[in-house]
Amino acid sequence: MILKADNVHKTYTMARKGLHILRGASLSVGDQESLAVIGVSGAGKSTLLHILGGLDRPESGQVWLGDDPLYGISSRKRTRLRATQIGFVFQSYHLLPEMDVLENVILPAMALAGGLSEAQRRKRGMELLESVGLADRCEHRPMELSGGEQQRVALARALMNQPRLVLADEPTGNLDDGTGRQILDLLFTLTRRDGHALVLVTHHRETALRCDRVLRLEQGVLVPADGGGGTDIPRDVRR
Repeated sequence: MILKADNVHKTYTMARKGLHILRGASLSVGDQESLAVIGVSGAGKSTLLHILGGLDRPESGQVWLGDDPLYGISSRKRTRLRATQIGFVFQSYHLLPEMDVLENVILPAMALAGGLSEAQRRKRGMELLESVGLADRCEHRPMELSGGEQQRVALARALMNQPRLVLADEPTGNLDDGTGRQILDLLFTLTRRDGHALVLVTHHRETALRCDRVLRLEQGVLVPADGGGGTDIPRDVRR
């Protein structure tokens, strides 16, 4: 088991009123498994993903990354775990405009003390750019790329530190259908090739069906997407 969330609650205060986003959400993800979380806009999918990734603290409940309780350890250790074991792919790419493409890809490794040398970082970064078809754009700035190309760079960056888990938040939300399918093909190909577990947040059912399991976020809790055990979608359909 790479990831487990147990009875997670999250409330935001708006106009002096509490808005309950998560009301006891629970899930588990096995090593190399892919899990989709679907739900309508505003259901709390992104909030859930941020809590799973150690970016936002729940009011109650716990998240385990392997054997480590993310909200029962120091912030320093949580940051280290996030950097070494989790890769993030966001809807809006979040590339740094002042850095070129290769620098954006290797940035996660640059933040790890005692990690790869500069030469090793650049070598791995170029290998990842090759895998997403952008090695020839390594010296370009993000704003010189299309949206689909920027998301490919973001995917390469997410894989830089060889994480056990990839969290993807509506990774095709800003892309047209054709480009979105290309990004999803890369996401599933690379995570399966290299043995990463994947949690994918989406409101597109067709996208969700590509995962091993599908859960729906409804009224702050996670339920099987089709009323079964979360594994009722045949694998040949999901693939």
